[in-house]
Amino acid sequence: MSEPTRSHYRTERDSMGERQIPSSAYYGIQTLRAIENFPISGIKPLPTYVDACVLIKKAAAIANSQLDCIPDDIAEAIIHAADEILAGQFRDQFVVDVYQAGAGTSHHMNVNEVLANRALEILGEDKGNYQRVSPNDHLNYGQSTNDVIPTAIRIGGLLALENSFYPALSKAIAALDHQALEFQDIVKSGRTHLQDAVPVRLGESFRAWAQILRDHHRRIEGAAEDLQQLGLGGSATGTGLNTHAKYRDRVAQILAELIEQPLQPAPHLMAAMQSMAPFVNVSGALRNLAQDGVKISHDLRLMDSGPNTGLREIQLPPVQPGSSIMPGKYNPVMAEMTSMVCFQVMGYDSAIALAAQAGQLELNVMMPLIAYNLIHSIEILGNTLDALAQRCIEGIHARSDHCTNYAEASLALVTALNPHIGYLNAAEVAKESLETGKSLRKIVLERGLMSEAELAQVLDLKKMSALPDSYEL
Repeated sequence: MSEPTRSHYRTERDSMGERQIPSSAYYGIQTLRAIENFPISGIKPLPTYVDACVLIKKAAAIANSQLDCIPDDIAEAIIHAADEILAGQFRDQFVVDVYQAGAGTSHHMNVNEVLANRALEILGEDKGNYQRVSPNDHLNYGQSTNDVIPTAIRIGGLLALENSFYPALSKAIAALDHQALEFQDIVKSGRTHLQDAVPVRLGESFRAWAQILRDHHRRIEGAAEDLQQLGLGGSATGTGLNTHAKYRDRVAQILAELIEQPLQPAPHLMAAMQSMAPFVNVSGALRNLAQDGVKISHDLRLMDSGPNTGLREIQLPPVQPGSSIMPGKYNPVMAEMTSMVCFQVMGYDSAIALAAQAGQLELNVMMPLIAYNLIHSIEILGNTLDALAQRCIEGIHARSDHCTNYAEASLALVTALNPHIGYLNAAEVAKESLETGKSLRKIVLERGLMSEAELAQVLDLKKMSALPDSYEL
């Protein structure tokens, strides 16, 4: 194979010198330096994060053109290039590793360079002719990494929540509500401390999970409101240096229209730049959901355990063979996957908390980690809820015979006898039942503690498991 010729490259310059850039590349010299400096994980920026940065650049170009800060033809070319990227083009040009220069300067310049070089092509110029369209002077007019990146985390978080997370969470809630109706008349043994407890309705177990998710939906929406306040326009330190006086309001208004969210400038741009509290708040709300997600996924696995040596109160839909050696086996893989994703979200939250407290003076330089962890948490948790609803919850079948047998055999039924025979007598009945294997009913009758008619009324499983009227459907 022949060596590449000089025509395969273009020469670009920055404040540190010259470098050869592949002619086909839309990124430039600062991106190349970042590629060389940070061969860390191989993880590239999330598409949603790229979208957020490109939307900011589009809004900034519109605002700066309207305010006569950059020429209209250059602004139009930038907007055209941004629309192409938002439509899915040139995605392979965003190449800087997630673990990179503090504050996100490397990724920010990657975005600036790609948009500048594509804008040059649109204007009929060669890539790299930064005298015509500059990544710094035009794409970055009135901007800094220090206000663009925290704004991009906000926009990326809002996009991920609206586009994938909230629909998936609503889908999971709807699936649980549907199964709650289907299973409402099935009585099963309750369990506390993994021991027998008074009976409950299987449907109410599902309805409780649905309510848990509804509560998390409300909490996450509340936390996400902080993401709507933007520090864009703060420039390098929050003072607004080199920005037009009307820029901060104009760019926030344009961005709000682009993503259809009620965005507004933060009341103090310096505070918005320094504090990562909004991201910690959203991440904490996601972690809270993840913790209950683990609990629900573990409950599903326990209730499906077996098929012959476990509880087997429900059957989760088999979606793939469960063993490479044991024929006919299937595993609760969707619930298992859910737990793993929830663990990852909790880990990301811990990293976000550590990064958020590591800012100094006018800037937190750990923002690249926060950006990736927060947006990735939202998206993988949303994808998980969608898959769990579709490939697990919606296909669950109840094993009503097992549920009824466990409920009737539970020693905890003796609890209903307390008001009639007293706690100590009830405890003696339970003890004898456990030691002899006799039923609770037989022992109570043998001891003459209650009549058969009274027992039938008190030990009615349907009545025992019914909720107060205010909670019933």
